[in-house]
Amino acid sequence: MTPRDRVLLVDDDSRVLEALERALMIKGFDISTAECGTQALESIRRRIYDVIVLDIQMPDIDGVEVCRRLRDGGDRTPVLMLTARDGVQDRVLGLDVGADDYLVKPFALDELIARIRALVRRSELEGRVGVLRFADLVLDPTSVEVWRREHLVELTAMEFRLLALFMRNPRRVITRDLVVEQVWGTDPDLSSNSLTVHVSTLRRKIEGDGATRLLHTVRGVGYVLREP
Repeated sequence: MTPRDRVLLVDDDSRVLEALERALMIKGFDISTAECGTQALESIRRRIYDVIVLDIQMPDIDGVEVCRRLRDGGDRTPVLMLTARDGVQDRVLGLDVGADDYLVKPFALDELIARIRALVRRSELEGRVGVLRFADLVLDPTSVEVWRREHLVELTAMEFRLLALFMRNPRRVITRDLVVEQVWGTDPDLSSNSLTVHVSTLRRKIEGDGATRLLHTVRGVGYVLREP
């Protein structure tokens, strides 16, 4: 079965949220919802999404601040802003903090779906051809090569997928369950110890010859790629 695109819908209007959730699920999306900025940030900490559809006007943490926190933390998940305000300055503000697209309410459902799919396609394309860099670590998805301090690092296919996941989510703690979901999918034969071994081997390869540790274990939670 082909994995469904994962979309987080964030809007403080429960009626709008329920209507969009039903409509997008019918179109085949895997939908999660949040009714405020706080819930949205918590949901993003627990799961990786392909697109976040984010309303600007919310009572606790508004959409602009949610997007700013994501980008400041290194999260590159595509963000589509929704707002009832159509002023140019409002659009500029959303884009300035890192939003990828902007849609003014009221909007046609078909347009929302088209924009979500466009963001997914663009993200997939960038993931395939875009070189990922973090500190002195470089990963090239096109040539399937990894470099650390200008030295080529030989990785297995599984180790390469693991590192790509961490480099696409720098400074973000990724739970063990999320690592398994994103890299292995639903593999009933994958043991907890097997994941530990894979991560340990990856760490040894990218941190050899006295290189600074970048891949850290968050005890009882998962892993994070960050500077010391």
